Amino acid sequence: MHEHAPAPLPSQRLTARQALAAVTDAYVELTEGGGEGSRGPGTPEAAHPSAAAPLPGAPGPGTPEHGPQDDGPLGWRGYGASRERARARTGEDESVITARGTIGGAEAIVLSFEFGFLGGSLGERTGDRLEAAYTEARERRLPLVSLIATGGSRMQEGMRALTQLQRVARQSALNRAAGLPQIAVLRDPTTGGGWATLGAGADVILALPKAQVGFAGSRVRPPDADPAAYSAEGQFAAGQVDAVVPADRLRATLQRWLRLLGGARGLPHDPAEPATAPDALGAADLPETGWDAVGRARDARRPRAESYLRAYFDDREEISGDRCGGRDPGIRCGFGHRDGRTIAFAAQCGTATRPAGFRTATRLVRLADRLGIPVLTLVDTPGAANDADAERAGAGAAIADTFAALASARVPVTSLLIGEGGSGGALALAAPDRLWATPDSYFSVIAPELAAAILKRDTHQVQETADQLRIRPQDLLELGVIREIVGRR
Repeated sequence: MHEHAPAPLPSQRLTARQALAAVTDAYVELTEGGGEGSRGPGTPEAAHPSAAAPLPGAPGPGTPEHGPQDDGPLGWRGYGASRERARARTGEDESVITARGTIGGAEAIVLSFEFGFLGGSLGERTGDRLEAAYTEARERRLPLVSLIATGGSRMQEGMRALTQLQRVARQSALNRAAGLPQIAVLRDPTTGGGWATLGAGADVILALPKAQVGFAGSRVRPPDADPAAYSAEGQFAAGQVDAVVPADRLRATLQRWLRLLGGARGLPHDPAEPATAPDALGAADLPETGWDAVGRARDARRPRAESYLRAYFDDREEISGDRCGGRDPGIRCGFGHRDGRTIAFAAQCGTATRPAGFRTATRLVRLADRLGIPVLTLVDTPGAANDADAERAGAGAAIADTFAALASARVPVTSLLIGEGGSGGALALAAPDRLWATPDSYFSVIAPELAAAILKRDTHQVQETADQLRIRPQDLLELGVIREIVGRR
């Protein structure tokens, strides 16, 4: 494959081939049988991607599966003619193009939907192409990138079209089980079953600004529905999308994600090397009293998660949201590059962690575990959010799931206590037997103030209570709670 000429930016209304060319260096189109057919722009075989001949015995671009009078499995009158008009208008014979391409030098299987072909709808032949592409990704052990623009299932094929969603879901599950990453790009529109399988089922979900995104398309929503809820920005706010990426930054963003996840080996494999604990960035000396430890950890001038992440990683990308309707800006999760390898991270930012934050961290740990990537957690919270909204959002269940994710992780997890260690909300992100601490941190079963209140002690006894709880880093080391106290380099 060779580099092709610069393509238009992948705005929402590009054709499938324009979108494909906008994000790839070069690509080779796949046939429905899973082999390779025509090549994308810049390759010597074809000036136009559909010009080269397909592999023997396999249908190629521009070769109709049915004649123009074939009205499909339901005998829907005029369906064959509609397909013929769509073919003439778009130059495509189906709603999706599948290809093996390179993005920033990283190989991937890429799917690109043609909305101009019957609204990018999924029919039986679409399912054939998608299944072959997923299979190709497994056989070559490549990540899969979907450039989605679809209104959902093709009603002219009825239930035969709808059941393609089960087919796609199974293929996605097989690639997930094989430890292969899936990245979705939501173009305009991404609705119906395409959103509920290829989109929402991906590991990383990127959306173009102002794209229409939702299970319900524009013509089937309640008349009083808030349109913002069906937008890329609304889905990001609701924790369903990881990032809204401007069109001129999409290609570079995909390059970074493939650099981070493209080499994932999945499990089982030889155990990954654990992430090293970061160096301390704050105070170098140890606190004299328990209350001193609390004061230093709560000091607004103490380095927080952002400082540690910036110092630790050469490059990083973040996921956002719990995929259950929530986001917590008080936790940062994602993948970063350090010393030539990828490490996943979940970092508390010093605020009370909300249920959505725990669920996002759980999602991160389980994705890293599936891809065989070691994990680093930074612990820093006064505790789990305890307001009524947090209880209604399932705080207990969210914390329990985070405990379970770390306890069952097959990849090594390294944890560093960088500030406040407030009870179970902090412990949920602390790796069992692999916890380090900085000199300006503390870890406590309960905040000293609350402990004094429960014990009905006067406020002047709070400091004494802090000492009794033995919460200083040196206390934690003596008690066997942490492995070491990290120093400054």
